[in-house]
Amino acid sequence: MSFFPAWYRRARTLAAATAAAALAALLGAAPAHAQDDAPPVLADGFGLTQVGRPVVRSSTDFTVTVTTARLSGTHRIRILLPRDYAAQPERRWPVSYFLHGGGGSVDDASAAPALHSDSMITVVPDGGLKSWYANWVMQRTPVGAADWQTFHTEQVVPFVDANLRTRADRSHRAVVGLSMGGYGALHYAEARADLFGHVAALSGGIDFGMAEIRAAVLATELNLTGAWCAVSTSSPAGTGQCTGYGAVVDSDAIFGSPYPVFGADHVWNEVDPAALGNLARLAETDIALYTGNQGPIDHFTALASATVKSRLDQLGIAGRLVDYGNGSSLSPTCDGGHNYGCWAPALADYVPRLAASFDQAA
Repeated sequence: MSFFPAWYRRARTLAAATAAAALAALLGAAPAHAQDDAPPVLADGFGLTQVGRPVVRSSTDFTVTVTTARLSGTHRIRILLPRDYAAQPERRWPVSYFLHGGGGSVDDASAAPALHSDSMITVVPDGGLKSWYANWVMQRTPVGAADWQTFHTEQVVPFVDANLRTRADRSHRAVVGLSMGGYGALHYAEARADLFGHVAALSGGIDFGMAEIRAAVLATELNLTGAWCAVSTSSPAGTGQCTGYGAVVDSDAIFGSPYPVFGADHVWNEVDPAALGNLARLAETDIALYTGNQGPIDHFTALASATVKSRLDQLGIAGRLVDYGNGSSLSPTCDGGHNYGCWAPALADYVPRLAASFDQAA
């Protein structure tokens, strides 16, 4: 039997219930706050299925791993968000897709600081050790299914647009790449001018009319290590240290026969970024080319970039070529060669220009 009156007992019960509800509300609020500090949760779709947990460096730098029938194995997509992405839930952002070079990965450390911009979303999809950003002619090699162009342009792009607050039009979408990725960027901009309104190729293998550029593709197919590999890679550390290009495949695996005999090299010619017919598709595209001219690689990427610029001029299409030569005009870290000592400052020059172009777009 209680010594307290009924009204007192009812008040105590109500107070306890109120306190319990308040405590529950406080405890429930904690996960919501934590969620605000976490990156967005992405939904599967467009043929991509996520596996495992995202690798979260911060709320604005995270990597998801996906599978797709278009490629063998698992593949990563790194996403860099502007710092104000969560704080501005009504805002939509332009997107830049960065394509790494041969032997590189989404973890290329020297690229991330220059790429991470508060003006845009940056997406770094896996490009493989030697994909050349192509749908391979041969699909039954030791690397398995290899439809890289389809993966990037028909799966990754719509996946990103469906999951993030993007401005999903060509005027607010760019493709940027270096070395092998420079080829991929210019090729994608030509093949999918409906998707990309801005393109930049850094030290790109962008003229398949050059035997030296074709030889670079063959070197990756045959996994030539040693001196060639050391000077032609965008390694994860950004140091030029090369661990190779993976399993050896047939020298015709990616683009078919490279030899200009009886039209055997027709695929090479069809996807040659320097071909006039392909360049003509860039009439409404903002184009930038960067290259040094030193060493056994950039000596040739400089020639390739000059050819592309000359043909753009011939077509009456505007394009910006920055040949920084030995690198002295670009940065103290640049020697004009095929390395992040040049690419990082080149990206630091390009990304603000890209942001300004996005701002000017309708």
